[in-house]
Amino acid sequence: MTLRRRGEKATISIQEHMAIDVCPGPIRPIKQISDYFPRFPRGLPPDAGPRAAAPDAARPAAASAGRRSPSDGARDDDEDVDQLFGAYGSSPGPGPAPSPGRPPAKPPEEELDADGYESDDCTALGTLDFSLLYDQENNALHCTIAKAKGLKPMDHNGLADPYVKLHLLPGASKANKLRTKTLRNTLNPTWNETLTYYGITDEDMIRKTLRISVCDEDKFRHNEFIGETRVPLKKLKPNHTKTFSICLEKQLPVDKTEDKSLEERGRILVSLKYSSQKQGLLVGIVRCAHLAAMDANGYSDPYVKTYLKPDVDKKSKHKTAVKKKTLNPEFNEEFCYEIKHGDLAKKTLEITVWDYDIGKSNDFIGGVVLGINAKGERLKHWFDCLKNKDKRIERWHTLTNELPGAVLSD
Repeated sequence: MTLRRRGEKATISIQEHMAIDVCPGPIRPIKQISDYFPRFPRGLPPDAGPRAAAPDAARPAAASAGRRSPSDGARDDDEDVDQLFGAYGSSPGPGPAPSPGRPPAKPPEEELDADGYESDDCTALGTLDFSLLYDQENNALHCTIAKAKGLKPMDHNGLADPYVKLHLLPGASKANKLRTKTLRNTLNPTWNETLTYYGITDEDMIRKTLRISVCDEDKFRHNEFIGETRVPLKKLKPNHTKTFSICLEKQLPVDKTEDKSLEERGRILVSLKYSSQKQGLLVGIVRCAHLAAMDANGYSDPYVKTYLKPDVDKKSKHKTAVKKKTLNPEFNEEFCYEIKHGDLAKKTLEITVWDYDIGKSNDFIGGVVLGINAKGERLKHWFDCLKNKDKRIERWHTLTNELPGAVLSD
């Protein structure tokens, strides 16, 4: 080491400088980012001010920068950083005191938490615009899927092939599944497509929920889920269109412990009319909805049979055509029973729905009985037909898995 004269500035060669930095000595702990951003529950700690001022008081005011070695300067720089960030807002030098009426600044963590996870999901998964209309007179729920915005990319090209599918809960299955067409290579699809559920009653509007899911169609793999939303039908007013613009959410679990008594065999739309011209009862089988699936593919091949009992001559049986692979068939067929109007009060109309199978016996899906011994809507439908000649009256009826007096074989 070279000697220097009094008053001469210290000069250190680069070799000595490196030796100072790497020479063995006490190991100083590596600072963490949390040391610079401490977390306080509310504002500054009460002792932050005095603690920040203490290093300033201990530092000699007349110290000259020329008498310090580079290592001393580095240590002072570290201390300056500690004072700037460790005191959380205090300045190392004298500065204006904060106004007593001004609240302390909030830490950055609290501002991020205020956004919440919902906005993150909304940004990541996208939004969906749609409208719902409950047509009370026709027992129909019209779901118009308008468009989606900012969907999550699902394919390698950074886009998706989105479509929307609907389910009614409880009892989500292929029986009440509806879906839109698929739009290719877009994250902002516009469908403007209306999907309709038939056979929706006022009771359904009270206890059922509509589940709307957005998925990505994949030709070579399983379709992928993007996001969903759920709307309790009790939020809708009859005959009033309600529009929604909702952020999609992550997939929510379906309650599999729901009451099994809520499961239904399906619905059937029947029309009755006594024709004075034909001197007979006209029975119209219009359509079925949400039928139970009886085949391994998750569908059924349904058809409908009708009987007017008592049937002494065994000639009252009528049968519709079979509709292949569907749980929501449309029949639009009408049968005529020649009978005097006065004899109808003694008769019972039995309607059964079956699943057609090749090579084995057909499966019973459900049935309904209309007549003098029926109850509720079934009895009311029968009486309305008797009281209103030449007037066609349509009603939806729930199918049950037990049909008194019916022969459960085809």
